[in-house]
Amino acid sequence: MFEFVRTHQRLMQFLLLLLIIPSFALVGLQSYSSFGDSANTVAKVAGQPITQPELDNALRQQMDRMRQAYGDRFDSSMMETPEAKQAVLDNLISQRVLAATVTSEHLTVGDSAIQQTILGQFPNLVGADGKFDSKTFDQMLAMQGMTQISYAARLRQDMAMQQLNGAVQSTAFTPKTVATRLSDINDQERDVQELLFKSADYASQVKVTDAMLQDYYAKNPKEFEIPEQIKADYVVLDSAAVAAQVTVSDADIKSYYDQNVSRYTVAEERRASHILISVKKDAPAAEQAAAKAKAESLLAEVRKTPADFAKIAKANSQDTASAEMGGDLGYFAAGSMVKPFEDAANKLKQGEISDLVQSDFGYHIIELTGIKPAQIKPLDEVKTDIAAEIKKQLAARKFAELAEAFSNTVYEQADSLKPVADKLHLQVQTVANLGRQPNPAAAPTVPYNNQKFLTALYSNEALKNKHNTEAIEIAPNTFIAGHVVEYKPVTKRAFEEVKAIISDKVTRTEEAVLAKKAGEDKLAALKAQDNASGFAAAQTVSRTKNQGVNPLAFEAIMKADVNKLPAYIGVVLPQQGYGLYRIGKVGQPATQDAARRVAEQQQITGILAQQELLAYVDVLKEKAKVKILKPIVAAPVSTDDK
Repeated sequence: MFEFVRTHQRLMQFLLLLLIIPSFALVGLQSYSSFGDSANTVAKVAGQPITQPELDNALRQQMDRMRQAYGDRFDSSMMETPEAKQAVLDNLISQRVLAATVTSEHLTVGDSAIQQTILGQFPNLVGADGKFDSKTFDQMLAMQGMTQISYAARLRQDMAMQQLNGAVQSTAFTPKTVATRLSDINDQERDVQELLFKSADYASQVKVTDAMLQDYYAKNPKEFEIPEQIKADYVVLDSAAVAAQVTVSDADIKSYYDQNVSRYTVAEERRASHILISVKKDAPAAEQAAAKAKAESLLAEVRKTPADFAKIAKANSQDTASAEMGGDLGYFAAGSMVKPFEDAANKLKQGEISDLVQSDFGYHIIELTGIKPAQIKPLDEVKTDIAAEIKKQLAARKFAELAEAFSNTVYEQADSLKPVADKLHLQVQTVANLGRQPNPAAAPTVPYNNQKFLTALYSNEALKNKHNTEAIEIAPNTFIAGHVVEYKPVTKRAFEEVKAIISDKVTRTEEAVLAKKAGEDKLAALKAQDNASGFAAAQTVSRTKNQGVNPLAFEAIMKADVNKLPAYIGVVLPQQGYGLYRIGKVGQPATQDAARRVAEQQQITGILAQQELLAYVDVLKEKAKVKILKPIVAAPVSTDDK
C-alpha cells in the first residue's frame, strides 16, 4: 500500500463510513421528510432535521455492518468513540444531500431494473417454476413495517444515489506518468548497511545513584500505584442452589411414570430380508412387465427352497447394499420403511415369505426373520432419569419465586446479606482484591468477576452508604448480590519495595542514552568523511521488500535524502540501542511486476474517484446549508488530509 494511501486519513474514513451507501433492503430507514422537535434535532440539511433517534438507528446499523465484516474480531468499542459517532452523523448528512440532489435533478431508475434487483436480492423467493413468491415477500416486508410499494421506492432512491455516485467518480482518471512515478517510488531499491550500537554494551559505563532512583520514583508515581480494592461478601442464587432445595419423593416418581408410560415404551421392531427387482413407477409398461416377470420367477424359486433365500438374494437382488448380506435389512421400527413394504412386513409371521410387494423402488420379495415385541421399561430402570426431570421442573418453578424473594430481601434488609442467606438457605461467601474491572486472570464464569456486579460494588450506595447491592442478573437463572466489607483506596508501593525495579529501569535508560550518544558521534564523523568499516554486509530493501528490517529503521531509510550518496541516518531502536544506516546505492529492480503496476494504477484512480465524490458532496453540503446543532466531537474536525 502506498504511503499516499496511509497518510490520507480523512479520505480513508470517508471510504469506510461515508461512501458505502448501505442498501435499504429490510432496514426500515426513516423517511427523508420526517420532522422532529428542535430539542431532539442533532443536525439540519436544507431545513430538514436529522433527529437523535435517526442517528441512534444509523449507529446501530453501522455496528451491525461492522459486526458482520469483522466477525469474531469485532470490538464494540470501535464505535464508541466520539470520532466514530461523528463519522456516522456525517454519513447521514451525506446521504441526505445526495438524496436531495437525486430528487432535484429528477434522477430515477426504471421498473424493470427495480424488479431485476429484487429478484437478485431474494433468489430464494423464486420457485422452480420461475415465479416470484410475492406473498412471502409481503410477509417479510410487513415485519419491517413496509410494503412492496414503499420498499421499491426506497430501493429506487438507493439505486439512483449509487448511479449519481458512479457518474461523479467516473470523471476521475490517472495520467500514466503519475501512475508510473508512484510505482517507481514503490519499487525503488536502496542498498543499506547497518552499524548497531547496542545498549547492553554500555552497561559497565552506567553509574546509578540513589538520587537518580529517588527522582525516578517521584516523577513516575503511576507506575507504582496499587489500585483501589474491595473486600466483599456475596450470595448467589442460581439453578444449582434452588435444585439443592428441591426433593422428589418415590410417590412423585411413580405418579410421573404412570402418567408418561408411553415415553418409556419401546415399540415393536421387526427384522426382514428382501429381494428387490428395481423399476421406476413411471417406467414404460414393457419395462414394468419385464421386472414383474423376473420378480415372480424369483418368488417361485424362494417358495420352492425357502432355506436358499439369502443365497438367491445375494445373487439376484438389485439392492446392492443388502444383497451382500443375503438381503438382510436388520431390525427396523415403524415408519422406517416405505409404506407398502412396512404394511406387508407387519402382516407376516416370523419365517413367512410375502407375495410380490410393489413400491416406488420396484418389486420386493420379503422374508420376516425376527420380531422384537413392544416392551415397557421397568420403573427401576428409569427412576433416576424421572427424578432428575421432576427436580428440573420443580426447580424452574421455584426459581421464579425465590428470585423475587431474593431481590426484595437484599433491598429491604440492606445492611447485611445474612437475612437473605438465612431466608433462602444460601451461603454467604467472601472475596478480596476486587477492582473496578473484571480480573482477566480469573475465569469469566466466576460470579463476582462480572462488570455489572463490580460496578454496583463501587457505587455510592454500596461503598459509602454500606448497603447491599441490588440483585444483579449476571447470567440466565443466576443472580448475585454483594456487600462491601472493606475498601482500600489507591496506594503507592514503598520505595524500598520497588527499588530494584527502578534501578533496572534507570540502568536500561542510561545504557540507551550512552548508546545514542556514541551513535550520534559516529554519525557526525561519517557525514564529515565516508567510512564503511564496521558496517554489516549490504542489504537491498524496497517498499515491497523489507523483510528482516526493523520497522522504525525501514521507515527512516525510505525517507532519507539520497540526492548525495552515500547517505547516512541514525535511528533510536527501543529495547536495542541506536542504529546507523549507510545507503550506498539507489535504483530500480531489473524486472518490473507489470500486473502489480496495473493494479496500482487502478488503485490510484479509485482514490482520485473518491476524492472527486468527496469534493462533490462538500459542495452539496454548502448548497444544502448543513447545520450541526449537536456536534459529537467538541473540537472542529480538520478538513485537511493528514
